[in-house]
Amino acid sequence: MAKKILIIDDDPNIVIYLEDFFSDNGYETCSASDGSEAMTVLKKEKPDLITLDLEMPEEWGPRFYRKLMKEEEFRKIPVIVITGLTGGKYAIHKAVASITKPFDRDKLLKIVKDTIG
Repeated sequence: MAKKILIIDDDPNIVIYLEDFFSDNGYETCSASDGSEAMTVLKKEKPDLITLDLEMPEEWGPRFYRKLMKEEEFRKIPVIVITGLTGGKYAIHKAVASITKPFDRDKLLKIVKDTIG
């Protein structure tokens, strides 16, 4: 069974790109456009990994992450921050990686494979 990645980003072009990229590399995907929607998707889909944008309407990535950490069932899900913000690596200290947009797809794939196989 393929590992599942939850993509949280408000840019539909980034979401489509990541869905195609991860699918082409053998992963299942699900997505949400902000932190509020992400919590609903998270509970339904139970992903193995999350990619998280920091700056989104409604609910920013760091706020979603704080909610995620309060949920015993989900707090061990690894998170990769993918953001256009400089200094994004400091926003979520426990993220397995922080990548700045535009990102290197080979680097991202290596991080995903090293994290969930």
